[in-house]
Amino acid sequence: MTGLFNRLTDTPREECGVFGIYAPAEEVSRISFFALFALQHRGQESAGIATADGYTIRSYSRMGLVSQVFSESALSQLTGHMAIGHNRYSTSGSSISCNAQPVVVGEGERQIALAHNGNITNALALRRELDDLGYTFKGSTDSEVIANLISSAPFYDMEERIRYAMGRLQGAYSITMLTRETLYAFRDPLGVRPLCLGKLGDSGWVVASETCALGHIGADFIREIEPGEIVRIDPNGVESFKEDSGRRALCIFEYIYFARPDSIMNNRLLYTARQAMGAELAKEHPVEADLVVGVPDSATAAGAGYALASGIPPAEGLIKNRYMGRTFIEPTQRIRDLGVKLKFNPLQSVLEGKRVVLVDDSIVRGTTTPQVIKLLRKAGAKEVHMRVCAPPIRHPCFFGVDMATRRELIAARMTVPDIKNYIGADSLGYLSVEGLIRAVGAPKENFCLACFTGDYPVPVQLELDKLALEDSTQIRLPESFSRSMDAEEIPAVSL
Repeated sequence: MTGLFNRLTDTPREECGVFGIYAPAEEVSRISFFALFALQHRGQESAGIATADGYTIRSYSRMGLVSQVFSESALSQLTGHMAIGHNRYSTSGSSISCNAQPVVVGEGERQIALAHNGNITNALALRRELDDLGYTFKGSTDSEVIANLISSAPFYDMEERIRYAMGRLQGAYSITMLTRETLYAFRDPLGVRPLCLGKLGDSGWVVASETCALGHIGADFIREIEPGEIVRIDPNGVESFKEDSGRRALCIFEYIYFARPDSIMNNRLLYTARQAMGAELAKEHPVEADLVVGVPDSATAAGAGYALASGIPPAEGLIKNRYMGRTFIEPTQRIRDLGVKLKFNPLQSVLEGKRVVLVDDSIVRGTTTPQVIKLLRKAGAKEVHMRVCAPPIRHPCFFGVDMATRRELIAARMTVPDIKNYIGADSLGYLSVEGLIRAVGAPKENFCLACFTGDYPVPVQLELDKLALEDSTQIRLPESFSRSMDAEEIPAVSL
């Protein structure tokens, strides 16, 4: 994406989306394409699909959106009766073609393809260990570390190899994986990232990051894959291997922002959870106003909830350009200077002379919120009262969300009154942690709230960098790897 789009985005960035399918009677590559299309919101940098037919693993991945990556020709060559797919946003390793997934490692009967959502906090140490054992790496992601760690496990049985890797990995991972004959899905013991199981027709099975992908391909939601669970799918059906993993730590931002509002988590439709966040905001931070405007699209539901609970009429005061940033064409300086105006256009006749409650999902760096408030004022808003669905974000994330370093987080540097003045609002109210938990309707101990509280579910290296696997003095990418956005195929066999 363009640097301009990055500057216009002041929310936690998406992580990744994963998918898997075992369906002998179906065109698995085509179904994977549409599932990834439904999961596009989870990552827009690269996409890929790997398939297996019992004898061979084939893989195809490129930089770009799902619709840009795959053609009829590419899908037709991805033959087999099972597949995995991946949408990437880079949280570990640069956004370059050699880091696109699925990752394929090994040869012959030990070859595997793997797609990963999450972040491994001890990846650097594991990578150095695998280097010493003679394993080679094509890219610089923790996902490739996971794949090679599984390959290095001193066991023949694949479930034992996965279990061995899970015992050594620290951090977050929801994974789909192929051998030549079997589809696997597994989730870290804390359950930081989501993963669900679905049924397709009489004999097909699918796994996906979110339930929204299931409806798009005609699959039925069965259940969520449990934290610490390994699921194996083969001609004998579905088999589960699970040990009690103790503490839970689902990322709360799946509820606030990441997941699509039509997805279900913990038996709760996320649209209603976001409505409830807005209602809690109205209770905790009431104000006299004429209109409630939810920042589109992520805070639309919360805005509706605030309006309903407060009795203040909702209004569509901002129109979003939904295609902003989905181009590799660098803007001119004149266009770049327009800033947030490229992303939002205010409706002057709706806003003029009104006292407005502006509801957003979060404030991370505080770079775009002042510009949005200026837009409303320029359109004639008399007052702008900012309400935020997430509590103040004071700590960075190390589990698969490219949020910001602590020194970049505005709430780590300023008090709430200072932030109010900085963004130019007439008042500012953040949802409390307690209000957020009431809104999601699940026990507090089920979630990772570290970005608000600093209480990380596992130990982390506080200066961990997404490029650590590249920047380490002992680990370098081959000079032939370009950091450009050029498309590149990464086949397990030549397509």
